[in-house]
Amino acid sequence: MVVVFDAELWMWDARRAASWTFVSLPAEASDEIRDLAGGPRRGFGAVRVRATVGDSTWTTSVFPDSARGCYVLPVKRAVRQAEALDAGDVVAVRVELLHS
Repeated sequence: MVVVFDAELWMWDARRAASWTFVSLPAEASDEIRDLAGGPRRGFGAVRVRATVGDSTWTTSVFPDSARGCYVLPVKRAVRQAEALDAGDVVAVRVELLHS
C-alpha cells in the first residue's frame, strides 16, 4: 500500500523541547492501514513504512494517534534540515507500508 498526500508539519506538544515533528496521515488512509495491520503489531501500535518527503527517503514507523484519530508520521530533524522545513510548512508525503 502506498499513500501520497499533502500535510502540515506539526510539533508534538508533550515534548516541544525535544522538537518531535510529525505529519498526520489522511483519515481514509489511516483506516486502511488499521485494517491491513490487523494482528500483532510493534510497540505503540507502530506500522513499518518507507517515507519520502522531497528528495529524502527513510525507513521508520507510523503510529496511531487516538487524539487525532489517525496515524502520524515522525519527520526526523535530518529530513527537515535537508528539505529546509519547519513546523507549519505543508509538505508532499509518500508513505509505503513495509511487511514485517
